[in-house]
Amino acid sequence: MLRSVLSSIIKRLPAQNVLAHCDGPCGVYDPASARVAAEAVVSMTKKLLDLTPPSGNNPAEWATYNNTFSRYVSIKEEQAQETKKELLILWTDYFKPEHLSTFPDLHETFWKASKLCSACKVNIDKSKADDLLASVEKVHHMFWKSKGRSDAWITAS
Repeated sequence: MLRSVLSSIIKRLPAQNVLAHCDGPCGVYDPASARVAAEAVVSMTKKLLDLTPPSGNNPAEWATYNNTFSRYVSIKEEQAQETKKELLILWTDYFKPEHLSTFPDLHETFWKASKLCSACKVNIDKSKADDLLASVEKVHHMFWKSKGRSDAWITAS
């Protein structure tokens, strides 16, 4: 009986159609988190390239060097993965088919940026890290233009 009453009520009160990009439509997007992560990739890449191995065979010096080197690599890889995650959220959840008319290179931009994230994980290459940051800057400008704004590109480092 209760089931039929509830069924009757639900049929009389049709639900409004809604659209959401995820289970909890927060609507909060910002490429800033991708920028911060990409900047960390650049920073760790610089630190790795500047790191000088010990000249001798002192085990303590080598242990310190190896520890520092592995920490920098770990951070670089984590931040490259974080950059990719943040970019993919923007690409797949924020940008819609209607944005393609304004940004015909949208898919290629995100695809290349994602590939650069992987390249930065695999390599210790300052030019790839710089290219990644430049790609994130391009995404930044596309994002804010899509919102009718022109927020300045400001880096933390």
